[in-house]
Amino acid sequence: MNWLLFWMAVYLLAVVFLALRHIGSSNPETYLVNNRQTRLLPLVFTTLATFVGGGTSIGLIAMGYLSGFAAVGIGIAYVAGFMLMLRYAGKIQETGVRDKIYSFPQYLIGRYHGQSNTTANPHAGAIFPALVSGVNIFIFFFLLAAQFVGMASLLKFGLGMGYQSAAIVSAAIVIVYTAISGLSGVIYTDMIQFVVILILIFFIFLPGIWADTNQLSKLAELPANMLNGSYYGWTFLIGLLLFLSPSVLVRMDIWQRMLAARNAATARKASFWSGIGMLPFYIIFPLVGMSVRLSVGDGLNANDVTYYFLEAHGSTFFMAFAVTALLAALMSSGDSFLNIIAISAVRDLRGSIQPQDAGLQKSQWKIRLMTLVFGIIALLMALWLPDIVDLMVVGIGTIVIFVPVTLLALQRNDVTRFRQPALWSVLSGFVINVLFFIWGLLAPEQFEPKSSFIPAFIVAAVVLIIGIKTKKTA
Repeated sequence: MNWLLFWMAVYLLAVVFLALRHIGSSNPETYLVNNRQTRLLPLVFTTLATFVGGGTSIGLIAMGYLSGFAAVGIGIAYVAGFMLMLRYAGKIQETGVRDKIYSFPQYLIGRYHGQSNTTANPHAGAIFPALVSGVNIFIFFFLLAAQFVGMASLLKFGLGMGYQSAAIVSAAIVIVYTAISGLSGVIYTDMIQFVVILILIFFIFLPGIWADTNQLSKLAELPANMLNGSYYGWTFLIGLLLFLSPSVLVRMDIWQRMLAARNAATARKASFWSGIGMLPFYIIFPLVGMSVRLSVGDGLNANDVTYYFLEAHGSTFFMAFAVTALLAALMSSGDSFLNIIAISAVRDLRGSIQPQDAGLQKSQWKIRLMTLVFGIIALLMALWLPDIVDLMVVGIGTIVIFVPVTLLALQRNDVTRFRQPALWSVLSGFVINVLFFIWGLLAPEQFEPKSSFIPAFIVAAVVLIIGIKTKKTA
């Protein structure tokens, strides 16, 4: 019996069942923010499923195989970031209810763009919403493509499919489910998939790591820079803590979940427990990659390390379950990211920040259409750049350019007069991030491309500060 097909059939039947529950839903509040009634446990589970889902898990395993504990630095940075989010989570939830906010770009556009398109500088007013939404869509395209790469890599081995065919099948499942169910359906699948990931960790990953590393003693055989986390340089690690930590505050997927919380207290508690619950995964997943490095050496394609580990440590039955679990986790993150991209494209790109209920109803179908369009584009990106680590790092690194303008918006009441400095802050940070990343890819001996978010953050912050000072003295 083909156990992989069996487990996949079981999972897909569950997905179809959940999707059918939402196909007739005409309530935009349910589709966009789960009717703002999400309780603590599902909110924590869906947050963790997104942050430690399949793309992240396979990416961290690949990163652990290549660079060791450098990947743990990302987890530590995220824990610190969630503690920062704890301060603002309640305010975000309350603002969402009061102003009918459905996404992070919508909030940012509303704060800087104002409630009307009639401004002293209408061209700047039109550019800012497009820039904020466009950059966010760019970011989550990379994160979504990383999920497709991970899914394709698993299916390639599990079913003997070619990479391209596996990527197309993977993307099709995510696109169809996300288009039908929206965030409410995403939360249900996230809960299921997070539980499955826990089963996978306790019954396959931890025993496998323990055996491959001889109770962790063989880790000492790895290079020192893999054990102390400095493989990409100390600048990378310090930059993660200083600059990546605040990125939690500006992630569209986290905002969507805080906006879906039933009240401010639930949002705050979810932020705290999500941060605490995240770190163990960012230690275990790199250890998987390191154990494979010790077992087979450094000649593997990093994208395929997860499958090699599963093949070495599971019977046919359990390996099939594990592959399905990771596929489920990849779909969990994929449908979250695709849902966010489509919402931002339809509801934020034109700066329409306070739609009426009729507009919500109409935009729901546009979001479903954009889910199809953007899902296909992300699939093409996964086919063009099938490197899960680079895709993941580009996505999470670029997010930091929004930190300065977001902190300003959360702490000051009147920021519309700083729209122009905010525009230049985001634009300059985005350009610098792209330029430094390309420089690093072309000349890695001169600059580490994974550190491109550091100069991008600094430039974005400096440009905003100078713009604010200039406005005050004008």
